[in-house]
Amino acid sequence: VQLVESGGGTVQAGGSLRLSCAVSGYTYSRYCMGWFRQAPGREREGVASIDSDRTTSYSDCVKGRFTISADNAENTLYLHMNNLKPEDTAMYYCAIVRGPGKWWSLLTTALDARGQGILVTVSS
Repeated sequence: VQLVESGGGTVQAGGSLRLSCAVSGYTYSRYCMGWFRQAPGREREGVASIDSDRTTSYSDCVKGRFTISADNAENTLYLHMNNLKPEDTAMYYCAIVRGPGKWWSLLTTALDARGQGILVTVSS
């Protein structure tokens, strides 16, 4: 299984970015995939998820600003981030686990795979 993130970078506060995660080699039909992030010196923080039932979930810190989506035809996961804030600065990782789940599943369940991470920097 391989997950490859792209789309990170530096943006001013209030701006937008779209992260992508190309998924290959995953064969389970029931899954939860999504994003978590980690800022320097801080614990991992769940962001959002979408499962094989197309159910989405968002942590309170991004709800209303971020949107997660998946394109099954392209085997790609997206995270659309709007109204970015300096506190959104972090390494963002896409991840996948078996079974239906929510964003916290990516923090509490053994991951089937995780990407290498991509940096998002929001300047004030």
